[in-house]
Amino acid sequence: MVWYFAYGSNMQTATLCGRRGIQFHRAQPGLARGWRLVLDKPGLIPTSGSFANIVADPDVDVWGVLYQIAAAGIEHIDLTEGVLIGNYARIEVPVWPAGSDAPINAFTLTSGRREPDLQPSTRYMSLLIAGAEEHGLPSDWVAYLRSISTQPETAEATQARAFIDEALLRRK
Repeated sequence: MVWYFAYGSNMQTATLCGRRGIQFHRAQPGLARGWRLVLDKPGLIPTSGSFANIVADPDVDVWGVLYQIAAAGIEHIDLTEGVLIGNYARIEVPVWPAGSDAPINAFTLTSGRREPDLQPSTRYMSLLIAGAEEHGLPSDWVAYLRSISTQPETAEATQARAFIDEALLRRK
């Protein structure tokens, strides 16, 4: 078993288990200290929307969901998130479970692919907010997620997502 720290749409159980096909044994809120959430990562297929990413920043923290998953699950996350082709890189970070003074090491994803002019879609941000609420992340974090500027999802992005979803279903 390994720990995986989700801070984007994978916080939502329906995304992690449904779209990604990853089953988990435990889930709990967690805090990655010294990391900042940014929503400026372009997708694998270029569309006008952006996705979640984290960057090192000693002055801020990122809330997310710690999932305990089978070791094979992290490899599947790598596959479905494009780690093997440079979309993200898998790293190990200390994450503090909510209410704990001791961190645990967890795998997460980060990317050097950034485009500051991009904004996430309203649909994508709704997944982050739903996952944060589902797992009881702090209300001020949920409020922060709600405050992020969004844009409507484009038809191009909807088509790209359908193409990717079909490819993911074939992998299950």
